[in-house]
Parts: sequence; structure tokens; C-alpha cells
Amino acid sequence: MPSVVARPVRRALALAILSLAPPLVSVGCKAKASASQCDQLLERYAQLVVTERYPDASPSQIKSFHDQEKREARGDDAFKNCSSEVSQPEFDCAMRAPTADTFEKCLE
Repeated sequence: MPSVVARPVRRALALAILSLAPPLVSVGCKAKASASQCDQLLERYAQLVVTERYPDASPSQIKSFHDQEKREARGDDAFKNCSSEVSQPEFDCAMRAPTADTFEKCLE
């Protein structure tokens, strides 16, 4: 049979553990990017890549390269997992990124 002293210690320990549970749960449940936001990321990334890679392209070439870049990015596993892996801070960072390299670093 547990001693009378052990019961308050166990209770205090249990309360301490329970008080830590909400912050721990919220850390694992950060909001992720929505499907719409993932589409925005795809558009932004394609735009950055095309304008960096083909600075002197005509509007029709830019459109063609942009569409091609989107198709390739859409097939990438990172994009396929966007809505389950990209957090809101990562999304915000990527959308502000001035270059494709910076964009990619935001999502690492």
C-alpha cells in the first residue's frame, strides 16, 4: 500500500505533466497550408524560376515556360505533400521570397 506522503507527490507530478500537455499538443498541431495556398505556392515558384532562368523571354515564351515549370513542380513529392507539410510561417516566407533559392529555403 502506498504511503500517505507518496500520494500527494504522485498527484503533484500528474498535475505537472498535465499542465505541459496542452503546449505539447499545440506544437504538433500547427496550421498547415490549404489547397488554395499550395496552388499559390506553385504559381509563385514557377514565376520565380521562369523570370530568373529566362529574363529576356517574350510573353508567350514566359507563359509556355511557366506552364511547363508548374507541371514539373506539381509532379514533385514536395508539392504533393504541401497541404500536410507546409506550415503557415513557411507559406508566408515562401510567398515573400525574392528568388527561387530563397523560396526553397523557406520550405526546408
